[in-house]
Amino acid sequence: MRQEAEKYWSSEQKTATGLIMFQITYFYDSVSMDVDNIVKPIQDAIIGLSYVDDNQVTDILARKRDLSGTFKVENMTAILAEGFARGNEFLHIVITDAPDQEVLT
Repeated sequence: MRQEAEKYWSSEQKTATGLIMFQITYFYDSVSMDVDNIVKPIQDAIIGLSYVDDNQVTDILARKRDLSGTFKVENMTAILAEGFARGNEFLHIVITDAPDQEVLT
């Protein structure tokens, strides 16, 4: 996992040092894993690359989508398009600043 993440992590991107939100979408092609079982190993694999320590993670959005299903993709990025073009299962991970810690929605 770490080696694959390093391929897509730009040298211009800095390692986050503040609180973050971890978003992962697992696009599968036939048999899927339980979405809750994929988060922790992936989080641990990218420590030091995208963030310093997993105690920075305050929010997690984890989802899975069947590649043969119908869904609409908003804000298609080049990396996400590349994943779809390959035609087999893949992960899409986004690390962003954590939302306001004093507001629950």
